[in-house]
Amino acid sequence: MNEYEPQDLIGLAGMVFYGHHGATAEEQAVGQRFVVDLEMVMDLSVAGHSDDLSDTADYGRAFEIVQGVVEGPPHALLESLAEESAQRLLDELPIDAVRIRVSKPSVPIRGTLDSAWVEMTRRR
Repeated sequence: MNEYEPQDLIGLAGMVFYGHHGATAEEQAVGQRFVVDLEMVMDLSVAGHSDDLSDTADYGRAFEIVQGVVEGPPHALLESLAEESAQRLLDELPIDAVRIRVSKPSVPIRGTLDSAWVEMTRRR
């Protein structure tokens, strides 16, 4: 996304879901929390004037789409989880692009950290 080009965004921050994802069998068996942040790009001028939900991307539906992926079948990698979520959002909503960050607060690493995360941007 070009930082100099005006763009409209719809965002969802701090969505928390429980899923069975990870590179180890233990992570997939036990499961853990995943935190997802989302920015969806689309022209919001029509919705801004019409005040009609049908003229925008329904963020309730966006939540449900991401929830379905994160709470669905296991993925070994955060990259795969983010990719599937981004593609489903682009397939089901009238958005031009999506930036998604998937964070994993419980990381099986010896050391102290808040989380591991991946972030990707996908466009139509």
